[in-house]
Amino acid sequence: MKSMEQTTKIISKEAEYLRALYQDWSDRMEANPNMTIADFRSLFDEWEKPTFEPEDVTYKTDKVGGVDVIWAYPIGCDKSKVLIYTHGGGFAVGSSTSHRKLAGHMAKALGVSSVVLDYRRSPENPFPAQLEDAAAVYKALLASGIKAKDIGTIGDSAGGNLAIASVLKFRELGLELPGAVIAFSPWLDMELTGSTLESNAATDALITVPLLQGMIGMFFGDDSTKARNPFANPLHADFNGFPPLYINAGGVEMLLDDARRLHARATEAGVQATLSVVDGMQHVFPCLAGRAPEADEEVSRIAAWYQALQK
Repeated sequence: MKSMEQTTKIISKEAEYLRALYQDWSDRMEANPNMTIADFRSLFDEWEKPTFEPEDVTYKTDKVGGVDVIWAYPIGCDKSKVLIYTHGGGFAVGSSTSHRKLAGHMAKALGVSSVVLDYRRSPENPFPAQLEDAAAVYKALLASGIKAKDIGTIGDSAGGNLAIASVLKFRELGLELPGAVIAFSPWLDMELTGSTLESNAATDALITVPLLQGMIGMFFGDDSTKARNPFANPLHADFNGFPPLYINAGGVEMLLDDARRLHARATEAGVQATLSVVDGMQHVFPCLAGRAPEADEEVSRIAAWYQALQK
């Protein structure tokens, strides 16, 4: 299926904001090697900074299926269609607050509502608590009368993993599957075998192998055998019958190979899969929505892809 490598010869000044923010985080983590989980969470809650507040979007704090959430409601949106947004942050950091603006931009572009999950985080709640929360929200939405085909899962980084793995969980539970899946810079490979972990190490301002290893340790606790579990590492999953899938990644990020391998695995299984890689962009560059043209153009491409599915 479709694969796009967007080449940008000159990175916009606005897009540089994200690289600088990530470098600041990296410097602060290096300066404080004994950073507590509370400190990590405070640091990563700054993930909302690159995203400009979307116009004409309202928000509502709620609880769905027992899970704390923030709804994003663009003015005039179709509330019968919902994006379930699972935030990034290595399953341990990030929140609905750090990602509500990005979810708002996506909902507005697609003309739907979005619900951003505050799923249980590791290390207090290791795998598979996050998937259980996603399934609880999905079942609650179905029970409310929203049709499966009108629900999409979406997420970034570890949340991109959850956006994919949750659909695999829905299938195991015998539920009708959602109509679309969108993954930004998904972190999928818990075995850390991707080639770009090495080749893009000098250009990725945030990700390091030790950072990923620390997140894996918190996610799995003492059981490293889970690294090949398809619900934790979807690169080992069976994608037959999977919904249409849109994957994107930045060209300079270390997790680029995860996105490419996911696209290959899904395509081999006959999934309608699209991969968009934008040269020069960092991890989860769509969080620059409203600020940088590269992000806004990507959001527009996703909206066009989604509208084509509705026909």
